[in-house]
Amino acid sequence: MKKIVTIGEVLVEIMAEERGNGFLEPITLVGPFPSGAPAIFIDQVAKLGQPCGIISAVGPDDFGTVNVERLKADGVDVSAIAVIPDAVTGSAFVRYREDGNRNFIFNIRQSACGQVSLDQGAEKMLREADHLHVMGSSLFSDNIVTLIRAAIGQVKEKGGTVSFDPNIRKEMLDFPGMREALVHIFENADIFLPSGEELFLFTEAKEEEAAIAEILTRGTKAVVIKRGAEGASYFDTSGETRVPAFAVEEIDPTGAGDSFGATFVTFWLRGVSPEDALLMANASGARAVGVKGPMSGTSTGAELQDFIERHKGIRA
Repeated sequence: MKKIVTIGEVLVEIMAEERGNGFLEPITLVGPFPSGAPAIFIDQVAKLGQPCGIISAVGPDDFGTVNVERLKADGVDVSAIAVIPDAVTGSAFVRYREDGNRNFIFNIRQSACGQVSLDQGAEKMLREADHLHVMGSSLFSDNIVTLIRAAIGQVKEKGGTVSFDPNIRKEMLDFPGMREALVHIFENADIFLPSGEELFLFTEAKEEEAAIAEILTRGTKAVVIKRGAEGASYFDTSGETRVPAFAVEEIDPTGAGDSFGATFVTFWLRGVSPEDALLMANASGARAVGVKGPMSGTSTGAELQDFIERHKGIRA
């Protein structure tokens, strides 16, 4: 089985229990929850029984330990998670607003994650990698951008594949060199997994059909659009495959897109049909939104099959 590797932030998430606008007064918080978009992604890959690993860094603290132990327990190769002396593990404080959007206070760039480098552990993991998954949220420092560029080169040189989930917070687009880094990753991606307006990040076209056609002529093998409650679509040169979402109660959407992407990429690499891969990915995202905590909803294959059986006929 092919080994999937990702690079990026490992952090804890601490959540406000009540909704509101920001953190300007004392409120009740719950956590820490293991988190970080690449960490959620790779945990979901591991839960499906696929060989996988992550290149990251944590501090020598409890927040680092809770993440590493969780990933290790679920089957992730954590040998390339460096422990940086005198650094702290990344964190995110999250509060949901009444409209369903969120306020974040991040400590990522100044945390241990900001010191990720191509050390011996990372070099060994990249030698073993058959597929690299890149998330835009991870492009938060110059050295990690440099590492991801090097990793893409190594994986592609030996015939491996790359998937790219732009997952961009709009404020990141103003970082120096961010646009150039995104374009380089996009141009080397075999699978592109955008949501919403992310589809148009790299196209002249501003309508979906034309944008997809433009992307597929530039070397991308497949485009997978995450449509949330409307399901998901897969596009390649033969056309579109669309699968509806499952109708579920949303408790915490954090991590649902990461779980979806991990599940789709895993089954795509196994040669499963686009329709079946989307079905499993939609189930993975639906299970994730029904649980509080960003990594709490990752699923085994058996759990996904059971979920699909129990929700037959209950589609959005």
